[in-house]
Amino acid sequence: MKVTPYQDERSKKEQVAGMFDNIAPRYDFLNRFLSAGIDQGWRKKTVKAVQAHGGENLLDVATGTGDLAIALAKSGFQVTGLDLSHGMLEVGREKVKSKNLEDKVKMVQGDSENLPFESDHFDLMTAAFGVRNFENLEKGLSEMHRTLKPNGMMAILEFSQPEAFPFKQVYNFYFKNILPTLGKALSKDPKAYGYLHDSVQAFPYGDEFKDVLEKIGFKEVKTKPLTMGIASLYTGIK
Repeated sequence: MKVTPYQDERSKKEQVAGMFDNIAPRYDFLNRFLSAGIDQGWRKKTVKAVQAHGGENLLDVATGTGDLAIALAKSGFQVTGLDLSHGMLEVGREKVKSKNLEDKVKMVQGDSENLPFESDHFDLMTAAFGVRNFENLEKGLSEMHRTLKPNGMMAILEFSQPEAFPFKQVYNFYFKNILPTLGKALSKDPKAYGYLHDSVQAFPYGDEFKDVLEKIGFKEVKTKPLTMGIASLYTGIK
């Protein structure tokens, strides 16, 4: 099922870019507020996963405002952060500059489904909460696979769905009813956080997403649920 933010005549790619341009100024605040800061711990686990594999040259796909890119750079990686949204990148560049990491992080505007890099280029590949926004999931993942070096590692952090009772029921009520209402009030975009709920519901997770990654060609794919399944960390090797 194709889920888009605005249900107009634009492609999903165009709608998603426009949505993130709209919410970019408040995006970091909303992330911290609506997730109670849990997302920061998830990013730390992603950094540790790629550190354990080794490598230096890393592409962070759908980098947004650069939270993961910055955490990776602080851990010693040379990071290229790519995103479709100009507004998100502008916020990210200011954050990179404020932390004196301009020699470690390069922020690039581009399409994750048509990566502007040669094949077998990066040692490592990451994406945090971005792949569910791809218009064509398999095409975007294939591009990540193409530009990764042989034996290189990818790590994808993405929302999933809790399955344990009663946490599943409580979380789903919050995610469907409370979060979109707060997001609408605070982000000034009435559609953005309704789209967040709908896109997570439509996205394959757990073994289903693992199967997609293996179909693309990733090997040794592992799935690690985080915080009772609110998110999952997927890793694999080219």
